[in-house]
Amino acid sequence: MKRARHIPQRTCVGCRRISPKRALVRIVRLPAGGVEVDPEGKKSGRGAYLCPDQTCWEAALEKRGLDRALKVVLSPEERARLLEYGRTLTKEQPRRTEQAFE
Repeated sequence: MKRARHIPQRTCVGCRRISPKRALVRIVRLPAGGVEVDPEGKKSGRGAYLCPDQTCWEAALEKRGLDRALKVVLSPEERARLLEYGRTLTKEQPRRTEQAFE
């Protein structure tokens, strides 16, 4: 009998939803100091995860959740660069609620 393979879970800094690690985008604080998007998730440094959703990126940057998760104060240039990357992603469709079906 085979065991089910373990799937690492991470929490999105923007919306606080738990998702499989591979479904999220990693942001990394490099040992040298800068902050970069790490699409492969292989760079060394302190990491934080965001959904591939524009609204999560905006929320994480606006509420400074990304700053806290990476334990760094993002410069205006880094913040603008990350926000621009987030805007290239799609906006998530609003979730259907029970009221929408009534």
